[in-house]
Amino acid sequence: MTVPVATELPTLSPSRAADFKTCPLLYRFRSIDRLPERPTPDQARGTLVHAVLETLFDTPAGERTLERAAELVEPQWQRLLAEQEDLAELFSGTAVTAEEFFTASRELLAGYFAVEDPNRLEPAEREAFVQAEVDGRLVIRGYIDRLDVSPAGDLRVVDYKTGGAPREAFEARAMFQLKFYALVLWRTRGVVPRVLRLMYLKDREVCDFSPEADELARFERTLLALWQAIEKATADRDFRAQPSRLCGWCAHQALCPAYGGTPPPFPEPARLPPDVEDEPPAGRDE
Repeated sequence: MTVPVATELPTLSPSRAADFKTCPLLYRFRSIDRLPERPTPDQARGTLVHAVLETLFDTPAGERTLERAAELVEPQWQRLLAEQEDLAELFSGTAVTAEEFFTASRELLAGYFAVEDPNRLEPAEREAFVQAEVDGRLVIRGYIDRLDVSPAGDLRVVDYKTGGAPREAFEARAMFQLKFYALVLWRTRGVVPRVLRLMYLKDREVCDFSPEADELARFERTLLALWQAIEKATADRDFRAQPSRLCGWCAHQALCPAYGGTPPPFPEPARLPPDVEDEPPAGRDE
């Protein structure tokens, strides 16, 4: 895993950019107020499955079996518990038991093996941290689940999706995330990824997309416009709620005016956070 590099420019991750597109107030709660969010069982399961799939490739080719992946579940969970204190109370107050949690995790891993044979792969990078400067104004950065490089130098960006939320509500957000990574790779390596791949482990499906350079250039302009909107919202202290079907998964409804809540006082002085999401998320709602 690559270590993030310090930068004096403001930074933006795909998750936080997608937050602002989805609901400016959600962006404020997460990026400016930095309100804590307790991981849900679905998010923690996503984190666990990602950890297992990352570690699986440490096993020699030919031995990367579903049985081996299943053996990694509980050791990886113990590692996550040691690293993330907020996971200790994951099952309290929920209807999900630890046994059900591990069973569902192994079912998602079976979904992975249904769509791909890891013995035929040698990923170039796993949980790879990438970043690029955009127009001297902004650093875009994030973590790629897996990066494959062919002998000819073609890049394939792979993102595992595990979540229980309706896929149609998150498909656009997922592709936004992959275009974000494709732009970073294009700007830092001079190569447009040949394939952006979404792997839906629950549904056992694969969705591929092949970006073009002109499309990524337009996407870059879109990100700069989005950042300009974030800067203006911060200066004006004006982050509006934008209710949608995604509100059902929001951890901050009690503070949202759309649901009768009142946001906390805006932090002073009004400024953008110097750094946003430099670490893989503690819980993945994918």
